[in-house]
Amino acid sequence: MDVAVVDYTAADAPERFTESLRETGFAVLVNHPLPWSLVEQIYREWAQLFDSPDVGRYASEPPDQVGWFSLNRSETAKGNRIRDLKEFFHVFGDSVYPREVGDAALEYRSIASALAIELLGWIEAHTPAEIAARLSMPLSEMIQSGERTLLRVLRYPPLPLDAPEGAVRAAAHEDINLLTILPASDQPGLELLDTNGVWHPVPCDPGSLAINGGEMLDLATEGFYPATTHRVVNPVGAGARRSRMSLPLFLAPADDVILTDGRTAHDFLQARIRELSVND
Repeated sequence: MDVAVVDYTAADAPERFTESLRETGFAVLVNHPLPWSLVEQIYREWAQLFDSPDVGRYASEPPDQVGWFSLNRSETAKGNRIRDLKEFFHVFGDSVYPREVGDAALEYRSIASALAIELLGWIEAHTPAEIAARLSMPLSEMIQSGERTLLRVLRYPPLPLDAPEGAVRAAAHEDINLLTILPASDQPGLELLDTNGVWHPVPCDPGSLAINGGEMLDLATEGFYPATTHRVVNPVGAGARRSRMSLPLFLAPADDVILTDGRTAHDFLQARIRELSVND
């Protein structure tokens, strides 16, 4: 599966990026404007927070979608029965934010959001007119409020010795939103599924960004930009004793945006949250 590695500064970057997203659901971006030192700082600061009992101060309470989600409140991928082996902290624009860390994650959220909006503009500019005509509104107008765009600071801890049989760091799933910005993790493990049922590692070297389309973009464009299934596999050997940090930003439309057949983004999101069992 040929996921394109696109130089953000190249003249043909918008075309190559959009083509890869169309063909594979993913693209990898290099020479982009996100400072890698900022990503590394966030990984260090938040790894310490996740290791501290202080994180419990920010525990999310159902049905809230802000704050810290422990291993016991992690997601269960659609169609699965076993929760993923991960914990995470949800940061929205005006949500709870831990005082034990600096503001690097907030700075990152601002920069990554601006980049995500720019990339959505690339998609809008290179989407065939007949596909664009099916949208309820231009893609750029769907995200003008920015209220639903989410930064998830995520940690996959060392594999627990008592993990349920079949438990994995992130079971096969598709993202819910329009577009996901994902810096390379500090550990490998991200894979995507091709149309022949074969898994492929996503090329995402340190300093690069993996970008993928979500179900909302898939629905709005009637499958023209597919939401590709992906997962994070369990490490083996010494890697099983190390944690893995990740920092996805999920670009999402406003609640009242019609995705398809009268179905709003809010309705679709709430249905997916129920399927993920995070409020159990």
